[in-house]
Amino acid sequence: MNLVKDFTVKGRYGCHCQGIAIDKERKYMYFSFTTELVKTDMEGNVVASCKGLVGHLGCIAMNYQENKVYGSLEFKHDSIGKGILKQLGINDEIENGFYIVIFDCDKLTEIGMDAEKDGVMKASHLHEVLSDYKQDGHKYGCSGIDGVTIAPAIGNKDGDNYLYVAYGIYSDGERNDNDNQVILKYDIKELNRYSAPLNQQSMHKNGPQNYLDKYFLFTGNTNWGIQNLEYDPFRNVIMAAVYKGGKPQYPNYDMFFIDMETEPLYTEIEGINEKGMKIFLKDLFNENIKTPGSNFPLGSTGMISLGEGLYYFSDDFKDETGHCSTVRLYKACSNREGFEIF
Repeated sequence: MNLVKDFTVKGRYGCHCQGIAIDKERKYMYFSFTTELVKTDMEGNVVASCKGLVGHLGCIAMNYQENKVYGSLEFKHDSIGKGILKQLGINDEIENGFYIVIFDCDKLTEIGMDAEKDGVMKASHLHEVLSDYKQDGHKYGCSGIDGVTIAPAIGNKDGDNYLYVAYGIYSDGERNDNDNQVILKYDIKELNRYSAPLNQQSMHKNGPQNYLDKYFLFTGNTNWGIQNLEYDPFRNVIMAAVYKGGKPQYPNYDMFFIDMETEPLYTEIEGINEKGMKIFLKDLFNENIKTPGSNFPLGSTGMISLGEGLYYFSDDFKDETGHCSTVRLYKACSNREGFEIF
């Protein structure tokens, strides 16, 4: 397998790298820099970009069948939303809204394309997220959305692929209903059917009326929930990278691994006092604890499973040019971190 071992993308982007994706032929890489999607060659040279977002573009995932990049996009009035507007020098308030955005990579051909006007991006609204976010106290600690991936059904990898999107979860040591990660599962065709161009001054609410499943994953509380999701067929897991939590009763790992083999179970959800569909962590390192995981330090700003136990991880940093990301090639290993440089 001929893969570049590392390269760095530099530029004056609004905020830090949130996620990465790669095309099927491995000719181009895609970077979410919070308010901008950047397309590069495999040496890190920027060949196209899509600007103009005033919300938080988070984790991204490639749908190889369509050559489209899917991402989470949120608009909200908390510290993250206000910080983005301040960074962009925008004083206007924007409406709360949570979207899956779909970028047509074949149309992303120039640097500085406009997210609203150039026909490269559409958006599909997620009604369930907005409902949970707006409830008093933010239901389940919902702060919006971030991690996304495209993967088979949990418990049955022989069927169609679906889009999974994870809630952001507020860090709060005084409550117990925020110790689960919440993940919604959507039909990709339905997301496309409802998608429409987005006018951020008057945002539409076109989107599927219903999700397919709502899953609860017990990890202990984290800081802002799952930052990146990535389906890994090599280990048959969904990798979930987080900013580690601070509750002392948990190991507070940087990464968890969602078991794709075990079927979801409808049961009482711990800490929430309601029933729901529970999914499970895979204990890759035989820890025999309730919330097994890994202290691998990368993944929260982007990761890609390439198959055959190889991965790209983003390591973001800032220098005089602005926000940057170095991508390196890693391989699966049996030590406690789970990955090592290839």
